[in-house]
Amino acid sequence: MSAHGPMPRSAWIFPALAVLLFAGVTVSGFAFTPSAAGLVFAAGLLVILFGTVFAAVHHAEVIAQRIGEPYGTLLLTLAVTVIEVALIATIMLGEKAVPTLARDTVFAVVMIVCNGLVGICILVGGLRYREQDVQVTGSNLYLSVLIVLATITLIMPNYTLTTPGPVYSAGQLGFVSVVTVMLYGVFLYTQTILHRSYFIGKANDPGHADASVSNRMLALSVVLLLVSLLAVVLLAKKFSLVVDFATARIGAPPAFAGVLVALLILLPESVAAIAAARRNDLQKSINLALGSSLATIGLTIPAVAVAAYALDKQLVLGLNAQEMVLLVLTFILSMLTFGTGRTNILFGLVHVVVFAVFVFLVFVP
Repeated sequence: MSAHGPMPRSAWIFPALAVLLFAGVTVSGFAFTPSAAGLVFAAGLLVILFGTVFAAVHHAEVIAQRIGEPYGTLLLTLAVTVIEVALIATIMLGEKAVPTLARDTVFAVVMIVCNGLVGICILVGGLRYREQDVQVTGSNLYLSVLIVLATITLIMPNYTLTTPGPVYSAGQLGFVSVVTVMLYGVFLYTQTILHRSYFIGKANDPGHADASVSNRMLALSVVLLLVSLLAVVLLAKKFSLVVDFATARIGAPPAFAGVLVALLILLPESVAAIAAARRNDLQKSINLALGSSLATIGLTIPAVAVAAYALDKQLVLGLNAQEMVLLVLTFILSMLTFGTGRTNILFGLVHVVVFAVFVFLVFVP
């Protein structure tokens, strides 16, 4: 889907189908089971859910085109984060306790976007343009906040003394959640108001509006964006049952569910980031990638923490030693990649290799 030209039919058909599917399942009382009818339902659910997520991102792109950068990229990131919180909270807080899902999903998002997505974008841009420029100052701001947020949410729980194991006590989790939201909020203020120029590519027009998006199209996209996000939230419970079945069916480790959720929510944003790299706008690709990681930790962890506390569910956040090594490696590599302000295919290939290692170790730890 593109934000330019007339609205594609899929941009409103999939949200409508998602709402109708939820209504039909609710009225009929249909329950997913590993049967022939259940498998047909699962296939249809996945198609409609993917289509609805793509529709949500399309409408966010239309709005983003009108309001300009970096607000547009921020809106895309926040829209995807709403979907992510809904999926994680629904699966993790369901009847079958999955206390590590938030950790696994957040870690998977960081690995996917900081290695897989960044690597592919740099490779695509490097093969087409040899070298591409990024704003060093903006990238450093992303990384500094991301490193702090990841450390206090994914590593520090392993080394606290109030409670044993990779978990925070209620007081610690509340403090970390507040600090995380505050830090992310200050980052947003820096990105959108105080230092907007740090996050806009040199070749981009920093204007706030694009008159090619009419007021009617803007209003329609706002409504359909809200409908799409609501539809994904409503179908999240059914999707969680399909994830549980698929994980058990193939004998995958528990972390596989987190990777699957991360892939679902990041796929549309990844398409937008790769398309931007092909247009020689690597800065937007980096904004989308690193912004997704920041929003995932800065908003998803506090939201899930509140839900876990309200429902008296345990929330396991600490990574194991192997995952911590991969996380630290990713941050060191990212600092080297964006430190010069120019990228080439070798940087991209190195990131892709680290991502391949992550995927391999999920199944062969």
